[in-house]
Amino acid sequence: MTTLLIRGADHLLTMDDDRRELASADVLVRDGAIVAVGHGIIGDSQVIDRVIDASGCVVTPGLVNTHHHLYQTLTRAVPGGQDALLFGWLKTLYPIWARFTPDHMFASAQIGLAELALSGCTLSSDHLYLYPNGSRLEDTIHAAAEIGLRFQPTRGAMSIGESDGGLPPDALVENEAAILNDCIRVIDAFHDPSQGSMCRVGIAPCSPFSVSRDLMRDAAVLARDKGVMLHTHLAENDEDIAYSLEKFGCRPGQYAQDLGWTGPDVWHAHCVKLDASEIDLFARTGTGVAHCPCSNCRLGSGIAPIRAMRDAGVAVGLGVDGSASNDAGNLVAEARQAMLLQRVARGADAMSAREALEIATRGGADILGRPECGRIAVGARADIAIWDVSGIEAAGSWDPAALLLAGPTAVRDLVVEGRIVVADGQLKTIDLSKQIVKQNQMARALRDQI
Repeated sequence: MTTLLIRGADHLLTMDDDRRELASADVLVRDGAIVAVGHGIIGDSQVIDRVIDASGCVVTPGLVNTHHHLYQTLTRAVPGGQDALLFGWLKTLYPIWARFTPDHMFASAQIGLAELALSGCTLSSDHLYLYPNGSRLEDTIHAAAEIGLRFQPTRGAMSIGESDGGLPPDALVENEAAILNDCIRVIDAFHDPSQGSMCRVGIAPCSPFSVSRDLMRDAAVLARDKGVMLHTHLAENDEDIAYSLEKFGCRPGQYAQDLGWTGPDVWHAHCVKLDASEIDLFARTGTGVAHCPCSNCRLGSGIAPIRAMRDAGVAVGLGVDGSASNDAGNLVAEARQAMLLQRVARGADAMSAREALEIATRGGADILGRPECGRIAVGARADIAIWDVSGIEAAGSWDPAALLLAGPTAVRDLVVEGRIVVADGQLKTIDLSKQIVKQNQMARALRDQI
């Protein structure tokens, strides 16, 4: 039995059911779970294995990333895609990604997850939908295990290539029967449904423009048979809507509903162009949305109607998306961007710093089916971010708990399942400097092949 005490936090933002905010508060952790939250919770007789002094700090639940493409961390700021819309951007990058190997997948995932950890993320999903040159989903699963983050990878897929009217090149698409068989393989091998699980696998055909209706339908049936979640891209930009109307004769929301892709076991990425009827559909069915504000800005996709979604009761989480369409993977910066975009679209009172932080914590945990994460409460898992607000970023702040208005964009300490992943601003689980060198060497080699 191991015990950790986080002691004397200046501000503790619990994100519990009552959204309590405590001053000079402690959190007691035992064997990966939170067992006490409050003041003076330690008696003289209790043995504590480790104490973290949180004075001068704001303590929050670990942030939750609900949409990412970790393999893309190797292709940041590719010149041909820097100023392209979604479809043109994809066409630029597909030939580069086609040269990836399992080593590329592993290294890129480690850098992406390390960046997330340093920005306060404790739980991340991932959407891997291409498997060139022997790459497999477990390349990313092993990378996450070494970093120490709680991980929710999804077995993505593309099955409709250019020759059949799809967007991806034929070399990157797979046979649909093989896709479903591999989904079964990775679920059976790696999915852990238990509370406190460090790895849960989902099924995630890439998008309406890269897979068939049959695969979408079969994937939904398989996921429910296996008790796992479903994920895909939906309604990302105007091109996406136009494709759906032309190919399917309906909007994306109707497409999703017809194929069994609504419900509390489904979350869709982006949803920038959902209309009022689709927002109502998602609210009624408990379908989740992964909001990716920086990527939506970077690709010129638009401002997702998050205020309208939240007001209607849609479950919303936050995602950094692929680093090739964001060029960064900082989750707390993503939360600030989410807040700012709703304000520029709807007014300065459209979203508070605390609401944006809630979306980034318990909001994301809830749509990933992890109600034991994303909050600091007795019985929750010990996924905790500690932010030092004694530095220049918060100097002069009247409300240090308003982190997204005036606060650091990197954590001082990060705890996942009661284990220390970041301490004093340094990743403790891998040799990050060595991995950065390897990543840069790989990126240069890919660039030189163009």
